[in-house]
Amino acid sequence: MADRISQSQRSKNMAAVKSRGNKTTEQKLLVLLRENKITGWRRHYKKLAGTPDFAFPKRKVAVFVDGCFWHGCECSSIPKTNRKFWKEKINGNIKRDKLVVSLLRKKGWFPIRIKEHEFKNNKIPTNLLNRLGVKYG
Repeated sequence: MADRISQSQRSKNMAAVKSRGNKTTEQKLLVLLRENKITGWRRHYKKLAGTPDFAFPKRKVAVFVDGCFWHGCECSSIPKTNRKFWKEKINGNIKRDKLVVSLLRKKGWFPIRIKEHEFKNNKIPTNLLNRLGVKYG
């Protein structure tokens, strides 16, 4: 079965996706942190492996907000054209994610990876709230 859009259009669409400031991932968490008055975070913390989207240095929590497609979530699917390329790309991302998590744990940090679909209820995921010691309800 062919992809529903042309290969050139697929290329344009994928090239338009940026690694920072994505509305459905990073921007969504930014808004939620501000709405819930959660402080102590830094964005794009370059002092750590993987440059977490958000870092809470005092609590040693590194937060990565991952797009479901780019990080191999089961809720997304691989395009029907150029499948080998996309499988290799996504598997490479997953492998890099695991390496970064391992490196951060060795340095005493607690890495949290949040997938895009976890924001569908417009709430901060409970694993992050629990790690930060924030009451929710």
